[in-house]
Amino acid sequence: MAIIDVLVILFGLLMGSFLNVCIYRVPKGRSVIFPSSACPKCGAGIRPWYNIPVVGYLVLRGRCSRCKEPISVVYPLVEILTAALFYAAYLKFDLDPPFYLALVLFSLLLALTFIDLFDRLLPNIFTLGGALFGFLLAPLQADIYFAGDPFLPPPDSLLTAYLHSAVGVLLGGGVLWLVAGLYQLLRKIEGMGMGDIKMMAMVGAFLGWRYAWMTIFLGSLLGAIIGSLYIYVRGKGQRYELPFGTFLAAGAILAALWGPQLLAWYLRLLSPQQ
Repeated sequence: MAIIDVLVILFGLLMGSFLNVCIYRVPKGRSVIFPSSACPKCGAGIRPWYNIPVVGYLVLRGRCSRCKEPISVVYPLVEILTAALFYAAYLKFDLDPPFYLALVLFSLLLALTFIDLFDRLLPNIFTLGGALFGFLLAPLQADIYFAGDPFLPPPDSLLTAYLHSAVGVLLGGGVLWLVAGLYQLLRKIEGMGMGDIKMMAMVGAFLGWRYAWMTIFLGSLLGAIIGSLYIYVRGKGQRYELPFGTFLAAGAILAALWGPQLLAWYLRLLSPQQ
């Protein structure tokens, strides 16, 4: 393994440690900078060497050094997932500009995944902030996700690249907004929150409308399969609120890493060789 591979993984672990702070504090409206990390049970400050990603958890054997209360396995899991996704982005894009945008997108998606899972929230700072970031830097990855669009002009200029991203925002969030409106109209209950809609606008800003729609399809498929199994195993009612944003995030990661290949495969199915 080359030195750059190691550095990418280490950076992913460090970023995962910061995402843990965001996942815990942002829903509570707390600063992600101050104060320093502490045990949520007894309030004891965490010593710097125990903050080393994954290693600190293993050294502590998953328990607080003072009160001995268990530390959630989510902390090392987030760190490992972040490192794995960063490395996957490196393998796909090398160190070209799309690599850096992928790091931002994956970080946003991981934070949203676990915040929605635990708090049923999708904070605006990640969804709307991410949408703005994805739109402003859209030209850096136009050749990856915007090329080959059958309805929009080629993204070979700043103007057309921003056009693709803007359409992605409108159609990415717009599809869920329409579905949510129709569901509420027909069932007289809210079936989807605005957070999911804003999240899909963010995905559309990064990936364009085609891969935003792919995200919705993949997220819905994952939600139907995994959610149904969870509801069945845990004996939850039919109206149990599933964290749809978590499944959308998984779909967006799949679309970001393998979307062009999945789309090409699907188009081949629609037009088989004679």
